[in-house]
Amino acid sequence: MTSLPPAPLGLTYTSSHEAVRVELSGDLDHLHADRLIGAVDRLLAAHPGLRDLRLDCAGLSSVDSSGLAALLMVRRLADKAGAGLHIDGRTVQLNRILEITGTLDYLTAPGADAQCRRRTGAGSAHGSPAEENHPSTAPGGQQSHERG
Repeated sequence: MTSLPPAPLGLTYTSSHEAVRVELSGDLDHLHADRLIGAVDRLLAAHPGLRDLRLDCAGLSSVDSSGLAALLMVRRLADKAGAGLHIDGRTVQLNRILEITGTLDYLTAPGADAQCRRRTGAGSAHGSPAEENHPSTAPGGQQSHERG
């Protein structure tokens, strides 16, 4: 039996003033999970005051327990930065893992810091849903591609 090498984790991100969207492709596994955590940590540091961090997981081939741990760490980092985490384009496999492990609600519910900020009215108002789903690279914004 021949096994294929794991697909490297691809990370592509776009940013606007208040939102960063990260597209994930390939395998979010024990070989690549640290790349996601490091990239998100750098993005949050580079965008103080970020309101929304969107992970587009539609391009993921597989997710293992290390990938799940990475998503949980991303949630902690986003909460610490006061940014809302949105996990978009969840595959059937990813949803199944999140349901089985009881982490779906935790990873998809608004974070405590984001809820507090919304209740107190801190920060600016959200844009339209279309803007939230597809933040553009406005002047001063950036787009980057990483490949593992």
